[in-house]
Amino acid sequence: MSKGKPGKWKGQQPSDRAWRCPPHLDRTGRALEQDRAAGGRVNRLVATSDGRVACASIELKVFAKTRRIRAYARWSDHGRSPTRYVGEVDGTTRRDNLRQAWRLVAEKRLLPRPSESATSWASTPAVRAVMRANRRRDTGPELALRSALRARGLGYRVDAQPLPGLRRRADIVFIGAKVAVFCDGCYWHGCPEHYRPARTNSDFWRSKITGNRSRDRDTDDKLSDAGWIVIRVWEHEDPKAAADRIADVVIRRRTGVGSEIVN
Repeated sequence: MSKGKPGKWKGQQPSDRAWRCPPHLDRTGRALEQDRAAGGRVNRLVATSDGRVACASIELKVFAKTRRIRAYARWSDHGRSPTRYVGEVDGTTRRDNLRQAWRLVAEKRLLPRPSESATSWASTPAVRAVMRANRRRDTGPELALRSALRARGLGYRVDAQPLPGLRRRADIVFIGAKVAVFCDGCYWHGCPEHYRPARTNSDFWRSKITGNRSRDRDTDDKLSDAGWIVIRVWEHEDPKAAADRIADVVIRRRTGVGSEIVN
């Protein structure tokens, strides 16, 4: 790719891995791919023509004459498919290009964002849609991580309390090894890479995310004081790489090798 010309490939078309959707991804997989790239489903919400809420997705296209990858945002609005041109992207993988595109969407403010009620933060379809999408357990990233851990022969408990006296639940718990794993959503836990502050009702959402992060730190401290190792996995992380990281810690704890582990 030539420098200074985003998306320009020398003498050839961009490789399929830079823009084509993998054929094995089903509808759920494609939605999860978009959620991760956008930094959470809340960043994909758009207002439809009648004030309801839809979820936008990024579509990547390659034009033969220019050999550039262009990104478009699309969503459904009562049988129509509104489209916004986002811009050119120049990553070598589809994941990188989706992330670039969603950053451009946020910077340019391209999507018609749902409005928030001034009197009740939960009174709009937008907020209710986000809350419904914010499941406590069995989220897509969590299921993918659990599958990767099973493939490595590791047994664990799901959605369990590491400490009986502490009312905090971890997504994945290795009781004997005393390892607690939390799968953190990029939006709800303030991911430094993907979190973008809300533009509407910003004071409420800023307080909400700040509170979540403070609670996370408090949970980590309490578990560490009780001899547990806490591992936090962002929803955008590769589940196989995260599973390798977790397996290494669990095996070391179980065998007594390197019991003092800093994460």
